[in-house]
Amino acid sequence: MNDEKMVILGGVPLSGEVKISGAKNSAVAILVASILVNGKCVIENVPRVSDIYDLIGIIKSLGCEAGFVGNDVVEVDCSGIKSHRAVGEAVRKIRASSYFMGALLGRMKKASVDLPGGCDFGVRPIDLHLKGFKALGAESDIEYGVVNIKADKLVGDTVYMDVVSVGATIDVMLAAVLADGMTVIDSAAKEPHVVDVANFLNSMGANIRGAGTDVIKIRGVKELHGGTFSVIPDQIEAGTFMIAAAATGGDVIVSNIIPKHMESLSAKLEEMGVGLEEDDEAIRVYVKRPELRRCNVKTQPYPGFPTDLQPQMLVLLTKAKGTSIMTENVWDNRLKYVSELNRMGAAITVEGSDVAVVEGGTKLTGAPVCAKDLRAGAAMVIAGLMADGVTEIYNLKYIDRGYEDLEKKLRALGAQITRRKVNPMPDYLKAANK
Repeated sequence: MNDEKMVILGGVPLSGEVKISGAKNSAVAILVASILVNGKCVIENVPRVSDIYDLIGIIKSLGCEAGFVGNDVVEVDCSGIKSHRAVGEAVRKIRASSYFMGALLGRMKKASVDLPGGCDFGVRPIDLHLKGFKALGAESDIEYGVVNIKADKLVGDTVYMDVVSVGATIDVMLAAVLADGMTVIDSAAKEPHVVDVANFLNSMGANIRGAGTDVIKIRGVKELHGGTFSVIPDQIEAGTFMIAAAATGGDVIVSNIIPKHMESLSAKLEEMGVGLEEDDEAIRVYVKRPELRRCNVKTQPYPGFPTDLQPQMLVLLTKAKGTSIMTENVWDNRLKYVSELNRMGAAITVEGSDVAVVEGGTKLTGAPVCAKDLRAGAAMVIAGLMADGVTEIYNLKYIDRGYEDLEKKLRALGAQITRRKVNPMPDYLKAANK
């Protein structure tokens, strides 16, 4: 909540076992994809995060039934869908609302969707989404901040992605599922949640092949039926806890994960000298040497190093003696949070908009800081766990968008972390957060 802050007393090594929740990035897309289904979808392993609650509200506003029916189970029934308009504040504030374009177009042959928002970093154009819809026979325009898309008929075609885009790949896939004929997405994104959305749709009667490769082929079907599906574990939450374990000099088993999804992070942690022991559905992370080795990291589309673990990894690099370089190759301007780390004693220089040079070996000390976006917020938490003294983190709305029970899970590992009610954010932090 906006009137809360997170308070962390740092310097405690994390120890124990943490169970990872369902993948937020998969769940948000699958919830919207359920619009295409003419029947009840039971979606399991859904994290209780604010983005999920916002999407449930939007789906209900379309005339559908949606809501949690268990701790991590959501039921959605869009048999009685009444509206093709996904508009309002909730739509504008989260990036995943872009998926309503493809889902509503696929189901109703028309969609009116407020331009989506999300975390404030980089340019997030929808041109590839609209290019894909056009290839299938749809026309679109943007008026007063609303994207209007319509088609008399959707017919499969080849869609080439000029840039690898997770959002556009999923959106075109959603639009193509009920189209006539074959749609081919060339240069498709290969992220685990792209595969998960395809698996969900196939379990409901779609015909999608090649998800997880460069080329996805979708043969349109007449209708999708209801069913039950379980969301994959959250790769980014798992990576956040793996990094937190290394950053605090701890010994943590990160369970309920798919180790293959963690390979790019695991390789970098091992390069730095962090100990890893891999099991079928878990990875033990422990520090086997007091001083970590420096390393350079470049974010890339999957299977490369995830951009959503870049801020957390940058915090860990402050612990490695020597100079490390982080290069952000996915989003522009995703390093705005660096000033918050420097406030805590880090020595990080940003060159241009996409390169951070870290002079490691500095000692972080507690300070009041802001979460600039979802993953930068997670980075502030890790920094607070590492730091001497007390760290106060404001703007928790960002962290709550993507992490379920974060403080509870960290406390179970020994962290000294609480939430407290606060008066408005201090003026000097408000200025820094603009």
